[in-house]
Amino acid sequence: MSDELSHINNEGRAYMVDVSAKEKTVRCARASAVVKMHKETLERIKQGGIKKGDVLSVAQVAGINAAKRTDMIIPLCHPLMLTAVDISFEFSDVLKIISTCKTCAETGVEMEALTAVSAASLCVYDMCKAIDRTMEIKDIKLLEKSGGRSGEFKRAEVVAVCISSKKGERKREIESATLIENHGIENDAHAGAWHRQVSLLAIESADKVREIINDLKAGDFAENILTSGIDLKALLVGTRLRINDGILCVTQIGKECHSDCDIRKKTGMCVMPTDGIFAKVEKGTVIRKGDAIEVLK
Repeated sequence: MSDELSHINNEGRAYMVDVSAKEKTVRCARASAVVKMHKETLERIKQGGIKKGDVLSVAQVAGINAAKRTDMIIPLCHPLMLTAVDISFEFSDVLKIISTCKTCAETGVEMEALTAVSAASLCVYDMCKAIDRTMEIKDIKLLEKSGGRSGEFKRAEVVAVCISSKKGERKREIESATLIENHGIENDAHAGAWHRQVSLLAIESADKVREIINDLKAGDFAENILTSGIDLKALLVGTRLRINDGILCVTQIGKECHSDCDIRKKTGMCVMPTDGIFAKVEKGTVIRKGDAIEVLK
């Protein structure tokens, strides 16, 4: 993570960065936003029951238009010739909006992707505000980018935080958790003065089992932290992970499975021992779903 702000000149004033010396390369960025609303509102959007029209189609156009005009909205952005813009939607208990922007240019399209999901979210609010003024637009973030000098970026984050009051119990998901230095997660049975204070499992590993048992929830694999966007098995013992202001230090990669659990009986696999990792808490903090995870160099 750089400590320098690229849009501040030597006099401490804002300026548009000179990119004329850079080579044109293919660049891509993906971003997402979430619109939280009443269940009834979400269902009406799904069914096309909003009087103003097809909410998703209009929001899609709004996102594309905003991406194309990002330089007019964000003062220090360069005008770019975009080669592709796509806006997609995912339904759960919220509406998730995902944008993908591409270009071949001297500078990247992160701001275009972020502007696209922002405008699409605002369009959803505008079209639905007559029936639901409690809607919230949240979690606007860059998911990944490629191309340029800075190379690849893929956001890694917390998918769920889970604890159990007794060892041997399946863990339950909680809204937030407190990491305590040299102890683990507050009120979790596995916390204490040892090397496996916190367990982590990638959702990509959990999904392999969910293909067989589709009703498995976060915590059912005995993990404290379910992650996405990070190859946990590729990390080395001693690797440090930052979540908010907290630091975890990896102490063990996987473990031997000593019990014939229900998941293993039904699927023939037990991913927490094979794919999970364990860590100690070097610095405490509060963590929750959606928090970014950074692998420290």
